[in-house]
Amino acid sequence: MNNSITLSIEEALHSALQLHRSGSLTEAEMLYCRVLEVASDNLNALHFHGLLCHQQKRFAEAAARIQRIVELDPQNADAFNNLGNVREGLGDPAAAEECYRRAIALYPKHGPAHNNLGVILMARGAVDEALVAYHQAVALDPASGEFLCNLGNGLRRSGDVDGAIDAYRKAIVAKPGYVAARQGLTRAFIGAGRQQEAIAVFDEWLCEDPGNPVISYLRSACLGADAPSRAPDVYVQQIFDDMADSFESHLAKLDYRAPALLGEALAAMLSSPTGTLDILDAGCGTGLCVPFLKPYAQRLVGVDLSARMLVLAEAKKAYDELVQAELTAFLGSRAEAFDLIASADTLCYFGELAPVFRSAAKALRAGGLFAFTLEDAGKDVTDACLHHHGRYAHGRSYVEDALGAAGLQPRLLSPVVLRQESQQPVAGHLVIAVKQGAA
Repeated sequence: MNNSITLSIEEALHSALQLHRSGSLTEAEMLYCRVLEVASDNLNALHFHGLLCHQQKRFAEAAARIQRIVELDPQNADAFNNLGNVREGLGDPAAAEECYRRAIALYPKHGPAHNNLGVILMARGAVDEALVAYHQAVALDPASGEFLCNLGNGLRRSGDVDGAIDAYRKAIVAKPGYVAARQGLTRAFIGAGRQQEAIAVFDEWLCEDPGNPVISYLRSACLGADAPSRAPDVYVQQIFDDMADSFESHLAKLDYRAPALLGEALAAMLSSPTGTLDILDAGCGTGLCVPFLKPYAQRLVGVDLSARMLVLAEAKKAYDELVQAELTAFLGSRAEAFDLIASADTLCYFGELAPVFRSAAKALRAGGLFAFTLEDAGKDVTDACLHHHGRYAHGRSYVEDALGAAGLQPRLLSPVVLRQESQQPVAGHLVIAVKQGAA
């Protein structure tokens, strides 16, 4: 290949693939690229390097590699399926759907393409069409836990609870320990008001994985009792790492309003933006609060538990610093560092608010503002409650008392609608509090 490589192309590809499979991605990529330097149309090198780029969420590079494959081999159904995956990763579901349909047209027995088409159709609300695709995928590969779980999700959304339960149970048999299938099964039972059956699933799950904090937390949410003071870090990380790539598009479908509500309230309370404040975006996610916070900031810091969310936030090129950390601990480490702390739909993973409020007060300078949203527990709840979906809701009086105990004075505590879920409004609190006096 050149003076520094004595391997043949076949040997180099074999070595690269071994490195790839072992997790040595940097070394594998070097070999793939060196093969492509001398054999730019080598289908195997294009394929495996495309998969590596996709694995690392480098979707544009992956698309370029796989696009070249379909140009060279337009009858390659696998390549069209893979191209659909990267188009989806690039946020182009219409192009992804077209690729999956092309793969199926080329090879009607392509189970993964049917499954992936179902995912795209389900995301845009075409439930009946998605179910046809999922059923076809399962018929082609009835031992696939992933296909069965997706079928369960579709059936549950369509209202066929018994069908969903059957699909989830088969998924668990096909893939023991499959977390998504267990969660789907418990959600199906809970949604049908069959709490005891859901609890039995959690108990069986805990027997297989004793001490798992995520399972214990979800069980508490199902029971509505024995809730911990906040969600386990690993639970929050898992949720948001898993949904990071579809996070913004998913929230758009729910008419998600929390960042805009915070922005509107802050604009009414602050003077015109002058870019002079040190601001923390607490639970920054992918950076949805950036448009509302950046005009006021001389320094904008983001903190989040999810590494994948932070990667996407970094891509916005708006933050001066991004930190992966648990929020209470982070706030406690930044004494008098901020003029404004904003937190959109992050504190719903905290049941007990006192510790995080105290840390926020510590991190604020005198006169600084703490702006946040919470879900409303309703008039009959005076403290906090954990709902079956895994988020806490809080009573208004509890919020007021916790703020006062932390030395924070509410300047706004208003009822709002945060988003829509299952075509129902999610009621919340919009809060802005000020830190009074000297630190």
